[in-house]
Amino acid sequence: MLTAILIMAFGAVIIGAALGYASVRFKVEENPLVEKIEAILPQTQCGQCGYPGCKPYAEAIAEGEAEINRCPPGGQEGVAKLADLLGREIQPLDAEERPRQVAVIDEPWCIGCTLCIQACPVDAIVGAARQMHTVAAALCTGCELCVKPCPVECIRMELIHEKIDSWKWKYPVFEMTSVRRAA
Repeated sequence: MLTAILIMAFGAVIIGAALGYASVRFKVEENPLVEKIEAILPQTQCGQCGYPGCKPYAEAIAEGEAEINRCPPGGQEGVAKLADLLGREIQPLDAEERPRQVAVIDEPWCIGCTLCIQACPVDAIVGAARQMHTVAAALCTGCELCVKPCPVECIRMELIHEKIDSWKWKYPVFEMTSVRRAA
């Protein structure tokens, strides 16, 4: 019995060492600019920019294949942050900027088809097959991808009204400088 345990432990040590060596030897270096761009993007994974998620869009921006103004959830503020990071001119948003919204399921009408669950890129919809579904509002990014596949049209988008903790100043902020008067 002790021999079997020692053989298993020895095998685990050898395999662990081989995996450790492989992780160092075959490490793929990523572009640090992609990580900075991705940190600015809203992480909605909605595909409204024409890419399947925020990381592929960030990679395309870093490689110069995509414009910085194609993310509606990020809005004009996101475009300004990307322009600042990349040293480019601020461009107008290439889509209509909409207020934040969240999906709401009219639960008595839900037939439990799971098409909305499959369409949600952030797993904000919970439920099971042939059971009522609901939306975890804190996780919903408002991408609207769940609305179209619903066969009974029981999903609607509702605006998220500003509250004291979600209110944002909509006007530019200018730094005040003191002016000395000549005496």
